[in-house]
Amino acid sequence: MRNVLSVSLPEQMAKELNNFAKATGRNKSDILKESLSNYLWEIKFKETRKRLSTKAKKAGFITDDDIFKAVS
Repeated sequence: MRNVLSVSLPEQMAKELNNFAKATGRNKSDILKESLSNYLWEIKFKETRKRLSTKAKKAGFITDDDIFKAVS
């Protein structure tokens, strides 16, 4: 099932979206779906990282390099 969503964009953003769609041969709907999907993934990632950072620090993982070394 699909839901239709109307979005109001500032004029400059709408122009940029139109130009990008034309330049890439993609439709605006697909561009916005991909952008929203990426944004939602990033929010979930940041929330997970924040939630786990306390546990990671207690385990001695301070930086991303510490984690990469442990899993490599």
